[in-house]
Amino acid sequence: MSFAETLKTLPEARGARLHLHNAAGAGVAAIDNAAGTAGSFRVYAYLAAKYGGISPAAAAEGLAIFAEHTDDARLNPGRHPNIDRLLAVQAAGDTLAVAIE
Repeated sequence: MSFAETLKTLPEARGARLHLHNAAGAGVAAIDNAAGTAGSFRVYAYLAAKYGGISPAAAAEGLAIFAEHTDDARLNPGRHPNIDRLLAVQAAGDTLAVAIE
């Protein structure tokens, strides 16, 4: 399934902004629920609800959800920062805490 098709199967996500924090509590990123990032917001919110944060297992599922965009991110680092972050979580074995406002 493509990203667009899979995205339609995820629950709606509420909130304006999703904050990601590392194990030390430092903010590492924020994703707005706005045009251009609403899909990433929805994926990350879904993963956080299912896994309790963005763990390596959550990252693996997220990479599968992003489908064709994951392949593009691997070929073009920096083009898809929200996918790059999932790749980094998976590689490092870290977990990011999520807070939605």
